[in-house]
Amino acid sequence: MNAIKETQFNFPKQTSFYKGKVRDVYTIDNKYLVMVVSDRISAFDVVLPEPIPYKGQVLNQIAAKFLAATADIVPNWVVNVPDPSVTIGRICEPFKVEMVIRGYLAGHAAREYAAGKRTVCGVSLPEGLKENDKLPEPIITPTTKAAVGHDEDISREDILAKGIVSPEDYEQLEKYTRALFARGTEIAATQGLILVDTKYEFGKVGEEIFLIDEIHTPDSSRYFYTEGYAERQASGEPQKQLSKEFVRRWLIENGFQGKDGQLVPEMTPDKVESISERYIELYEQITGEAFVKPEGTDVLRRVEDAINKALVAL
Repeated sequence: MNAIKETQFNFPKQTSFYKGKVRDVYTIDNKYLVMVVSDRISAFDVVLPEPIPYKGQVLNQIAAKFLAATADIVPNWVVNVPDPSVTIGRICEPFKVEMVIRGYLAGHAAREYAAGKRTVCGVSLPEGLKENDKLPEPIITPTTKAAVGHDEDISREDILAKGIVSPEDYEQLEKYTRALFARGTEIAATQGLILVDTKYEFGKVGEEIFLIDEIHTPDSSRYFYTEGYAERQASGEPQKQLSKEFVRRWLIENGFQGKDGQLVPEMTPDKVESISERYIELYEQITGEAFVKPEGTDVLRRVEDAINKALVAL
């Protein structure tokens, strides 16, 4: 199968290796990170048994495109993208918060609102909103970055009171977050999309703040289609989404939500292919570009060779 399920490379000056749910990360000379975005897919904090061909390429190339398109707003960690599934970047000391920004009442915020809460992460919300309504203005609802388990909501006030981020840095993170979301919203609009909510992660090298990780991908963001949005809201219909929500729905319909005793439904070759095709559609819709499948079938050799060549040039 033309998919990256796992990697076991050994590069010159490699100092450590970390396997995440989706990414394999190699540390080089304690200066650079080589991030291989595998084709593993996770849902409900569980890595599903079958990889999805081209999924890693989709996420990596979307992230690379949007990181390049926002480099005038904030510098980012990327040094090189030597392969469709690989990004090499500088090591940054990450802030221990994720900056989540929401332009619409959707997802977690909508569930909190429906439960009667009118404050999310210290931000007050007006009465009379319904799910997927546009908010009066975008709100920042940070989460703590958990080493184990789920991230937790936290307010700006608590972040500062606990000294998680300095006041000066946090003010800058908020400015960057709002500017990035505004740029992402503009780009999405050109593709007939609404950027509903997303998250950004930042780190530092010395005193300089960098944007890290991926941005504006269907795994880190929620998109609605612009066409029909107003009509669906007026009639109380669910919005047409562009995200990996379709995978979660398939799992739920087949009795799996990551709970004890539940089994992942069989991922037949047809199901795997259909998920792959859907990710490619996501790529083309978000970027407005045709997806190009790399030539050849020895994916791991291709990736390893590309990384080795790139490391020589560092």
